[in-house]
Amino acid sequence: MTSKRIHVIQPKYQQIAVDVAAKIADQTFALGEKIHARSTLANKYGVSPETARKAISVLVDLDIVQAKHGSGFYVHSIEKAKYFVYQYQDVQSIRELKEELIDSVKKQKEELSHFSEILDVLVDQTKRFDSFNPLNPVTFTLTEEAAHLNKSISELNLWQSTTATVIAIKHGEELLVSPGPYAKLTAGDTLYFVGHESTLQRVQNFFYPQT
Repeated sequence: MTSKRIHVIQPKYQQIAVDVAAKIADQTFALGEKIHARSTLANKYGVSPETARKAISVLVDLDIVQAKHGSGFYVHSIEKAKYFVYQYQDVQSIRELKEELIDSVKKQKEELSHFSEILDVLVDQTKRFDSFNPLNPVTFTLTEEAAHLNKSISELNLWQSTTATVIAIKHGEELLVSPGPYAKLTAGDTLYFVGHESTLQRVQNFFYPQT
């Protein structure tokens, strides 16, 4: 039986957040410059004002952009923008290398040398990535009986309740990487998360409090 290839997608607002961070890192957006989320960003990326606002919220959470009440959003840290882009590029590089490995396995034996070369690079990239994420991800699938369905990660205060940091959500044949606080959880979703030794039990108790 041939397994189906999972299509990995990323939220549009996260893509915008990374692109804006890159522009801050190269100082296209200068330190202290005001960023107009609902007008400039929404028009530039062809998205709704709400999507643009979510993108800026990600940067505010990372202290790259600062929100000033009644005034708007301003570039706050170029260094943190560089660090965010660097981490994102590492994750993207690992994902691309893994996909290339899968394609390479399907090809003829003469491509074995190419396979080995990619594997060496993948191991090196994974070691660097693991320096930021030392815990292996745990999976947890939600059934129809789970509590708190159809609510976002932010609404559930999932980290505060379980210490679980969700790094991906598998929904059907799609894998949503770094879903962010606005992703909603539905029956059938598989959560990929990292945390402490007791985190899995806390997640179990959170979604199935009667078991």
